[in-house]
Amino acid sequence: MIIPLTPIRCLYRAVDLYARKESLISGEARFTYAQFAERCERLATALADEGMAAGDRVAYLSFNTHKLLEGYYGVVMAKAIVMPLNVRLTPIESIQILNHSGARMLLYENDFAPLAAQIHQACPGIEKLVNLDNGEYEALLDRGAPQPVDFLTVDENSIAELFYTSGSTGTPKGVMLSHRTLYLHALSVFATFIKDDTGVELHTIPLFHANGWGRPQASTLAGLKQVMVRRFEPSGVMKLIQDERATSMSLVPTMATALLNCPDLGRYDTSSLQHIHVGGAASSPELIAALERAFKCLAVAGYGLTETSPVASDARPKATVVYANEADRYRRQSMAGWPMPGCEIRVVDAHMQDVPRDAQSVGEVVIRGDHVMDGYFKEPQATAAVMSGAWFHSGDMAVWDEDGYIHIVDRKKDIIISGGENISSIEVEKAIWAHDAVLENCVVAAPDPKWGEVPVAFVVLKPGASLDEAGLVEYLQRRLGKFKIPRLFHFRSEPLPKTGTGKILKRELREQFWEGKGKRVQG
Repeated sequence: MIIPLTPIRCLYRAVDLYARKESLISGEARFTYAQFAERCERLATALADEGMAAGDRVAYLSFNTHKLLEGYYGVVMAKAIVMPLNVRLTPIESIQILNHSGARMLLYENDFAPLAAQIHQACPGIEKLVNLDNGEYEALLDRGAPQPVDFLTVDENSIAELFYTSGSTGTPKGVMLSHRTLYLHALSVFATFIKDDTGVELHTIPLFHANGWGRPQASTLAGLKQVMVRRFEPSGVMKLIQDERATSMSLVPTMATALLNCPDLGRYDTSSLQHIHVGGAASSPELIAALERAFKCLAVAGYGLTETSPVASDARPKATVVYANEADRYRRQSMAGWPMPGCEIRVVDAHMQDVPRDAQSVGEVVIRGDHVMDGYFKEPQATAAVMSGAWFHSGDMAVWDEDGYIHIVDRKKDIIISGGENISSIEVEKAIWAHDAVLENCVVAAPDPKWGEVPVAFVVLKPGASLDEAGLVEYLQRRLGKFKIPRLFHFRSEPLPKTGTGKILKRELREQFWEGKGKRVQG
């Protein structure tokens, strides 16, 4: 018998097997799986009573809280589409997204009340606003009923979630993820990362980012205790690890760097941690090694995009790969890794032919499988532009080897072509970051009359550290070819600009050099 694939089944499995188990910790609030599911059901019926119909978009402006996680299930139980917004977007960006999506309802934390008022004026499609903090949301749930949902009536190919990309590469596009895609992605994450039901998942990644990396569904499917990190603050995260005995967390590199450089590192008992996942941007062997030394657990990188739900690959150990030494292990574990179950990944040339698996030949990463999005919302041409049949074009350039390991070398648009030589900005950034004095850095292309383009580095030092351009150049000369070393260094005291998910905004840093000089050849 064919039963619809939907993330609703993840929740009901947890209720069947773990009803009395503590499921969710969010600030002072604590719920069992039975209590959590009832709140989701009440939300679903209340939304229906408010007139939300199948396919309607229900938007959220919220940090990580149990109320946002309830939306992941309650909204889709009502057959509507949950649409968490990046809370760090400007008002203009949020308004554009809401108008483009045609969202009919907005639920928001009190922190965003002024923005909600602007949205109410500028988005005529928003028919109802609900404050999550002043009693309105609880009143909404009180009007709902704890009525189980018959998931057999769900169309598994209908859209359940809509995530607008961060906009770091241009105008945000709405990534559509179906019930089927989300369920299969959850199964893949569950099978790959979760060994039993004793784990405690720390939700460090914002749930508004790329389906929360699949953790909201996979952790529920496994019956894990889930701890919400409302806002990422290093000392607070380590205290939560200690207090809740967290076993797993996911980090982007900027988060990992913040933890490693936190003055409170070592003050809290983090011995419960078993696994740290690093993704969202390129990692480095030094970062993986530092995390393992600090937290005494396995740390591995992974790779994916909002368009792939998002996890497509992971650098987990592979039985056929024998590490030559510890340095080789860290090198492997910092790669994008090898495909997740349900995903096929190739590295291809411009004609969709595989490049040699020699760890040297560069091509574009293309992905096919259960995790790939159903398209961009209202953007059929943009969807067609990134698809070759069933293969999704990631825009990421990589090499691969005979073991299927993918190593990202750069985004297409971030490759620096200097005097005919291709320079990976990621490679240069990793070399700079390895210096003990460097907290964060970014390398971009700047125009040059002789070479066409040259690399330029923005560098932020650790508090109290001392380093100048001459010292950094001397350090890099032992690690990079001369043509790869930045021609200009900008040392900054303030943090580099980032998206809401912690990715450094290269476009913003790069544009200051190219303004009035025309577009780069790469895009």
